Amino acid sequence: MSIKLIEVLDDNTVDKIAAGEVVERPAAAVKELLENAIDAGASAITVEIKSGGINFIRVTDNGEGIDKSQIRTAFLRHATSKIKSIEDLMTVKSLGFRGEALSSIAAVGQVELITKTADSLTGIRYVIEGTKERIFEDIGAPNGTTFVIRSLFFNTPARRKFLKSPTAEATYITEVIEQIALSHADISFKFINNGQIKLQTSGNGQTKDIVYQIYGSEITKHLVVINEKIETMKVAGFVGTPEIGRSNRNFEHYFVNGRYIKSALIAKALEEAYKPFLMHHKYPFVVLYFEMDSELIDINVHPNKMEIKFLSADMLYAFIVSGVRRALKQQEMIPTDVQSRKTKHEALFHYDKIAPEPFEINRMEKDNNTANLVNESPDYSTDTIDIRNIINSPILSKVLMGEQSAAEMLSSESNIIKAKQIVVEKPIQMELFEEQFLTKEALNKHTILGQIFDTYWLVAFSEKLFFIDQHAAHEKVIYEKMIKRLSQKECLSQALNPPMIVTVSKRESELIKSYTEQFTTLGFEIEEFGGDEYSLRAIPVDLYGLNEKEMFREVLDSLSNDLPNGDYDAVTAKIASMSCKSAVKGNHKMSFAEAEALIEGLLALDDPYHCPHGRPTIIAFSKHEIEKKFKRIL
Repeated sequence: MSIKLIEVLDDNTVDKIAAGEVVERPAAAVKELLENAIDAGASAITVEIKSGGINFIRVTDNGEGIDKSQIRTAFLRHATSKIKSIEDLMTVKSLGFRGEALSSIAAVGQVELITKTADSLTGIRYVIEGTKERIFEDIGAPNGTTFVIRSLFFNTPARRKFLKSPTAEATYITEVIEQIALSHADISFKFINNGQIKLQTSGNGQTKDIVYQIYGSEITKHLVVINEKIETMKVAGFVGTPEIGRSNRNFEHYFVNGRYIKSALIAKALEEAYKPFLMHHKYPFVVLYFEMDSELIDINVHPNKMEIKFLSADMLYAFIVSGVRRALKQQEMIPTDVQSRKTKHEALFHYDKIAPEPFEINRMEKDNNTANLVNESPDYSTDTIDIRNIINSPILSKVLMGEQSAAEMLSSESNIIKAKQIVVEKPIQMELFEEQFLTKEALNKHTILGQIFDTYWLVAFSEKLFFIDQHAAHEKVIYEKMIKRLSQKECLSQALNPPMIVTVSKRESELIKSYTEQFTTLGFEIEEFGGDEYSLRAIPVDLYGLNEKEMFREVLDSLSNDLPNGDYDAVTAKIASMSCKSAVKGNHKMSFAEAEALIEGLLALDDPYHCPHGRPTIIAFSKHEIEKKFKRIL
C-alpha cells in the first residue's frame, strides 16, 4: 500500500479556493464592491454590467478613495481597515470586514482600479490579473474609486462553465443592487445593464420611494408603517397588507444594523405573525430594518456575510410576532377596488431630487424647486466638475465610459457627467375609508340589504357596498372567543357518555403523554385504556357534536407535524382552529337578526377582517366603481 504525501498547497491554488467561497458568481463581486463603496462614505454609486457581469463589471463611487500607499495591501488576503483583532468582531459596524473581497476578486478576474483621495493631486491606476500585478501608475481622476472587472473566472474555466445565462446572472445582480438600495436610501444608486438604465435612486433618504421604483404603485399602496422598540432592539419599516401576499419568501426583506441578511428565525417569526391574516402557503411582503446591540449578534458565520446568529433568539422571535401583528391591526383591512382609492387619494407625481453621478461635487443642494423643471433642461454648470483637464487621458476615458469617446462625455446625453432627472410617484399611506365600517359609531349607519346565494350578506355604508362572508365571519368570531377562553384557562368541558375509545400509534401515544397537562387545561379528559387505546371521557365544549374522534385525531396530527413539546400557545391555536368547524356554513339561510348579531360579534375581535385561515371576511365596492360599471362615469 502506497503512502500519499501530504503537501501544502501553493498560494495560487489557495487563492482560487478561497475566492470560490467569496465570489461564487458576478453578483457576489458586485455585492462586495458596493459594500466597500458604502464603507468608504460614498453618496453616489454607479454600477454598470455587460453580459450578466461575466465579461464586464464597473462600479464607480464618490467615496474617500484608497491612498496610494495602501493599494497593494488592499489586494492581499485578510487585509482590512475595518477590524484589528477578534474582539472587534463584536462591535463591527461596517458592511465589509473580512478582508477577502478584493483578493478574491483579483484571484479570478482581470481587475482595473482607478482611485483618488481628496488630498492627492492625481489618482492611481492599478491593474491586477489573477493576483499578478500588471500596472501601477499615476493618472488624472476625480475623487473616489472606480473598479472594472473583466472576464470573471477567466483562469478558472471549471467554475465559469457552471454560471447561468447572462440574463440569469444579471437578475442576480439586480437583486443585490435592489437590496442594497433598500438598505441605504440616503445613497444614490444607478444601475446600467447592457447600456440601459435599470434602476436609479435619488438618495433622498425615503425608503418608500425606492420600494415604489422597484415594485411599483400597487405594492406601495398596501404598505403599513411599523415602528417598534424594546430595550435591546428596535424595528422600523413597512409590512404589507394581506392583499399583496406572495407564494414564496422572495419578498421578505429584512436588514440588521444596515446589513441585508437571510434568517430562518426571522422568516418563521414573520410567518407566525401573519398566520391570522394570510392564507396557507402565502408569504408576506415586508421591508424591515432592525437595530440591535452588536453584542447580541454574530455576523462572522459565513464568507458572504448573509447569515448571522442571534444571542437572544426567543426574545427576537416574540418581538417580531407581537410588533408585526400590532402594526397590521392598526388599520381596517377590507379589500376594496383600486380605482376608488385613486379617486380619493390621487397619486401625486413630482420631480424628486435629481440623482447625482458619482463624480459630481455638489449634491444638488439647490434642488428644492425642481418640480418646476418638467419642460426645462436643468443647468448643470455648478453641479459638475470640470473634467477638461483630465479628459484627454485615453485610459481614463476607456475606464469610465467604456465605448464612449471623450467628446461624448461632454455631450448633452452624457450619463457620467450630467444627471438625468427622474419622475417618482410620491406614494402616500392611504386610509381605505374616511369612516371605518366596523365601529360602534358606524353600526347605526349600516343598512343591511339582505343575503345572496345563502352565503353573503350585503350591507350599504358610507357610499360603499360591503359583502360579508357569513361562514368566514362566524369562524373568526368562534375562533377568537375560544382563543381568549383558552388563554385565560377558562375552558369548559363536555362529558362524553359513553366515553369514546381512540386507537393511536406509538408516536401519538407519546404526544398524548407529552401534552397531558395542556390537554387537561384545555378541557380534555383522557385516560389510558390499555395497549394502544385511550379513553376520551370529556372534550372542550366548543368541540362537542363535531365528530369528536376525528377532531382529536386532527389535533394529534397537527402536533406531530411541526410543534415543539410543551408549547401551550401552539396547542391552543390548533384546538381553536378545530372549533371553527362549528361555524355556520355557506348555503345556509340566516335571519336579519342573526346577521346583525354576527356583525356585532366582529366588532369585539382583534382582527375581524380575516378568518383563521387568512381568507377575507369582508370585501367592499365603492359607489365610484359601481357607477363606472354602469358607464355613468368614465
